[in-house]
Amino acid sequence: MVDIFSYHHYGAVSRRCAAMGGAAQTTAAAALSDEWLSRTDASYTVYAALRDRFAPGAPIWITETAESACGGNPWAAEFLDTFRYLDQLGRLARRGVNVIFHNTLAASEYALLDPNTFTPRPNYWAALLWHRLMGRTVLDAGASQANLHLYAQCLPGRAGGVTLLAINTSRTQNESFDLSSAADRYTLTAPGLDATTVQLNGRELKLQSDDALPDLQSVRVPAGPVTFAPATITFLAVRDAGNGSCRN
Repeated sequence: MVDIFSYHHYGAVSRRCAAMGGAAQTTAAAALSDEWLSRTDASYTVYAALRDRFAPGAPIWITETAESACGGNPWAAEFLDTFRYLDQLGRLARRGVNVIFHNTLAASEYALLDPNTFTPRPNYWAALLWHRLMGRTVLDAGASQANLHLYAQCLPGRAGGVTLLAINTSRTQNESFDLSSAADRYTLTAPGLDATTVQLNGRELKLQSDDALPDLQSVRVPAGPVTFAPATITFLAVRDAGNGSCRN
């Protein structure tokens, strides 16, 4: 018997290791495609079967993952990879993965911090928002649409509160749905998908002069139709949802 069953997942090998041959590759053009994003599901299916065979009932962890193996591709440091990162967290939380270790904090392209300046990269800010807004109880967000991936979890620190994560993977089309209650909106955008900075509700996220974290300011939106611009990521914190699974 083991306490934890762990595995590693990389959807591809980075270009710097292409000479290894035979390993799966990917491109920046495919970074928002469902084929690319769903590779984490295929990997989970393989390892979950092994867990069930050799350590039934053990918690399952990913103890190493990032954009691609061997240091990541150049776009791992860009806003473009934030879609993969948050979509992967949502997919695996829904499947019951308890813990995900990101590789690395401050080394190579896939690091959360720039290795030379320690400036937070887009994926750092994504991780911070996830930590503050997505609790440990996973909820049914309903069916995702072709370009709109939806995930829901309890809102930490707010009894009955719910956070919905909506990821618009279309590069050209708005997506929308009806929100049943008013919410605090946190939308991540960037000047371009290749940007190494990210904006929250139109304001660039960056450390303060004393290296303290900035306030993560939301925008209040009423119940009703909510529109998501192309290639954007939005957290909707519904503090008064009254969800019975989120009482504790």
